[in-house]
Amino acid sequence: MKYLIDPKDLSLQEIDELLELANDIMKNKTKYQEICKHKTLATLFFEPSTRTRLSFEAAMLELGGNVLGVASADSSSAAKGESVTDTIWTVSCYSDIIAMRHPKEGAPLVALKRSKVPLINAGDGGHNHPTQTLTDLLTIKNENGRLENLTVGFCGDLKFGRTVHSLLKALSRYPNMKFVFIAPQELKIPEYLKKDLLEAKNLDYVEVEKIEDVIEELDIIYMTRVQKERFFNEQDYIRLKDTYILDLKKIANSKPELTILHPLPRVNEIAVEVDDDPRAKYFDQVLYGKYARMALIIKMLELQ
Repeated sequence: MKYLIDPKDLSLQEIDELLELANDIMKNKTKYQEICKHKTLATLFFEPSTRTRLSFEAAMLELGGNVLGVASADSSSAAKGESVTDTIWTVSCYSDIIAMRHPKEGAPLVALKRSKVPLINAGDGGHNHPTQTLTDLLTIKNENGRLENLTVGFCGDLKFGRTVHSLLKALSRYPNMKFVFIAPQELKIPEYLKKDLLEAKNLDYVEVEKIEDVIEELDIIYMTRVQKERFFNEQDYIRLKDTYILDLKKIANSKPELTILHPLPRVNEIAVEVDDDPRAKYFDQVLYGKYARMALIIKMLELQ
C-alpha cells in the first residue's frame, strides 16, 4: 500500500484488516509502542486542521516514531510560490511517510507523482477524506456492531462535505444499505454521486429537507458543518449555517440504538445538551480516529 488518495483505493479486505488492526492496537497498546521507532511522519497541512493533524501526530508518536511538518501554507515555501510537487519531492527526503491536506481537489494526486515515500490524502478540498472515512467505519463497526443492513442519514452540507462524499463511497460497498440525505436545496448531495454511485449500483436512497421526517428510521445520523470556507458569497453562508441544529427534542422519537456522528469541528449543528446522551458518539469518533491512523501508518510502512 503506497498511497491512499480515495477510499476506493482500499479493497474491502484491506479495510477489514485495518479495522481489525486498529482494534488490536486499542487492546494491546504496549505491543505497538515502538513499532515505528526511527521512522518519521511528515504532516503537510496547507489548510487549517486541529483533529486530523494532531491525530496523525499523536498516532505516530504513540507508535514510537518521529513527526515533522507544517501547519499552514503560510509557514511553508508554498507562500513563496513553490509547487506542490517540489514540496513533496523535498519532504520525501526527510521522511518515511507523508500525510497531506490541501484546499484544492486533486492536489494529493498531483503530489503523488513526486513522492518517494507513501502518501496519505488527509483531505483535498470538497473531494475526499479517506482517513476520516476509516475513522467513521471503525466507529460504526464498534458502536453499531456491523457495516451492513444500516439506514444512514447524512445531514447538513452534503454539497461540499468531503467527509460525506468519502464515507458514502465506502458504505455503498456494503450490502443492504439505505441512505437518507437531509439538506437544503443549495447543499444537496452532488448529482455525480447520485448518478455514478447510487443509481449506477441501484442503491436505496431518499432526499428530504427535515430531520424530523426521517429520524425514526435512522440507525446513524451523520451531522456536518456548513463550511464557511467553501462559500463564495458570505450572505449565502449566513443564511444557511444554522439550518440544522440537532437537539434532544429532535431525537426524542429516534431508535434507542441511534448513533450520532459528526466529523467535527462542530459550530452549531448539535446542541450541547445532546453531548451527554448515550447516543452521542462524536467525541468517541475522535479517539477512534487516532487508532485508525495508527493502523494505517503501520500498514503503509509495511511494519506488519
